[in-house]
Amino acid sequence: MAAAFGGGFLIIPVLVLLLGLPMETAVATSLAVIVVNSAAGFAAHLGEAHLDPGPTLAFAAAIIGSLLAGRLAHRIPTPKLQRWFAYLVFVTAAFVLAEVALAAPIG
Repeated sequence: MAAAFGGGFLIIPVLVLLLGLPMETAVATSLAVIVVNSAAGFAAHLGEAHLDPGPTLAFAAAIIGSLLAGRLAHRIPTPKLQRWFAYLVFVTAAFVLAEVALAAPIG
């Protein structure tokens, strides 16, 4: 089964490179959109879905990891963080491309 990927991983580079926003503002904007979308989806399905403990714990761990990373990010120069994020975008794009290429029917 192919995973569904949106274009959300591109929003920060677009905000920074095309719109000229500072990295901190771009990240905050992206996170604010994610929070609003997540809250709306959660509220819409509240009470009709069972929470699977595995993904729920993984999500909780991701939240804790992002809070810790937020504290660490202040100690790392912004250009270095931008470069690491660019690498992450390229690696993610490569995985998506490989997944699409491997799932494409031959013939």
